[in-house]
Amino acid sequence: MKKLVFEKYQNNPIMSPDKMPINVLYTFNPGAVKHNGEYILMMDVTPLDGAHKIWIARSKDGVNFTPDPNPPAWPEPDPYHKETCVYDPRITKIGDEYFILYASEMPLTDVRLGILKTKDFVNFERISMGSEPGNRNGILFPEKIDDLYVRFDRPFGDEKNPCFMWLSFSPDLVFWGKTRPLTYKGLPFRDGHKMGGGAVPIKTDKGWLEIYHVVNGTVSGFIYTLKAMLLDLDDPSKVIGYTRNHILWPEHDYEMRGRVANVVFTCNAILEDDGMVKVYYGAADTNIGLATAKLDDIIAECLKDE
Repeated sequence: MKKLVFEKYQNNPIMSPDKMPINVLYTFNPGAVKHNGEYILMMDVTPLDGAHKIWIARSKDGVNFTPDPNPPAWPEPDPYHKETCVYDPRITKIGDEYFILYASEMPLTDVRLGILKTKDFVNFERISMGSEPGNRNGILFPEKIDDLYVRFDRPFGDEKNPCFMWLSFSPDLVFWGKTRPLTYKGLPFRDGHKMGGGAVPIKTDKGWLEIYHVVNGTVSGFIYTLKAMLLDLDDPSKVIGYTRNHILWPEHDYEMRGRVANVVFTCNAILEDDGMVKVYYGAADTNIGLATAKLDDIIAECLKDE
């Protein structure tokens, strides 16, 4: 049997609703980083009222997580608009600050991207509402390119329509432009019925490594899987290579049954000092699993058919 790129932790899921300090329906789709020797998960959590919140859990070993007593507090977008639902955070470290891009819903508006920053995961500062409505899966690159911040976008219309990955650029994290789609061999890059950014990109000597999600239809609905791509270091809108095969997919009960069946979904990828990549992934929008792979193996899989 062919060796798989990612290996799932044998005691998955590592986080589930019954581990929360209050009664909740679901725990899923965390952003994740290492901060001061501690693993931080910023998880989607759905309380009994059904409105997603972001909740922090912490761990010393990367496996056993303890949720905070309460969700973090951060500034509302403005005095007249309060967020009713927030989810799918991606955490990017630049210097000594962590920038969080997440999906934000408010009354009378479609989903859009919110941008916060923190140094300690206790105190948060609002930077902006970073997109027009109808955009999510926003992910900030960990360094500027040509003196501009770079962000993955996933604009969409109707949820059932095809939608794909774009890049936008900004001088200040407030005003965004120069938006363009990803391309592969000079043509717009399309993979699956829908695709969107997952992890914060990892810089390697072969290119920017991005782990992304792909959505395809089946007779019983959509299935969410993970793949990976390498992007040009100087122009990350250019795809150098990508995995033809899925590198993580639903196969166990905790990934196939839940709020949304047949889903593995990531908002993170942590590169360890030994070259291993940890991915904390949402499973069926209900639990959180852990999978690991060697960085070199993921890169090799991206370039195998080039």
